[in-house]
Amino acid sequence: MLVKLLNNLVEELAGQETGRIVPILFDKRDVNEFIIAKKMDLTINQVRNILYKLSAEGLVTFIRKKDKRKGWYIYYWTIKTEKCLIKLEQTLKKKIEDLNELLKNRETKRFYVCKSCGVEVTEEKALENGFSCEECAEVYELADNSGAIKDTKAKITRTEKDLELVLGELNKIQEKETKKRTKERKKEEKEIEKKKEIIKAAKAAAKAKLKKISKKKIVKKTVKKKKK
Repeated sequence: MLVKLLNNLVEELAGQETGRIVPILFDKRDVNEFIIAKKMDLTINQVRNILYKLSAEGLVTFIRKKDKRKGWYIYYWTIKTEKCLIKLEQTLKKKIEDLNELLKNRETKRFYVCKSCGVEVTEEKALENGFSCEECAEVYELADNSGAIKDTKAKITRTEKDLELVLGELNKIQEKETKKRTKERKKEEKEIEKKKEIIKAAKAAAKAKLKKISKKKIVKKTVKKKKK
């Protein structure tokens, strides 16, 4: 389901049929662009155009390596799942907002339809044209909003479920990152404590050495005095 949503996102940004790139990159790292082109049955330039569009949105990253035999650079691509999910979240929230506005219009306003042309217009537009179709001059009929309302509600429900899925995946990634950062912080703290202990031990050793040297000096002075 998540791959399908990412597929739709890519097609919105890069054009039809470009979403096929998602399952090739999803859950993988540093995928050779020639392998992508082969799997998509596209030229390397077509694939790069898709990836450059996604890169401009911050959804993919790349590294490049020089082919020692041929001498040219090959790009290896990685999809940034968290960035994609954040973009998806924004897109789905906007879609829900638009659908709720559409639902509000369907529930509070009247629409008219020309049965001959299949054209639907707002009440304002119908009034402006004397309730006659601009195309065929047939009289408009009051449209039944019940079907459109039911369809819009269903779309809102589906989109909210998609958003819930995306937020769930984002939460998993963020929890994983939090655990990783906590582990790294504990490791750093442990290293800092270790360094402190080393410094403390070094200071103690230096102090002991200094004390030992001072003691030797005192002994020598005492011996000299006795000899005199």
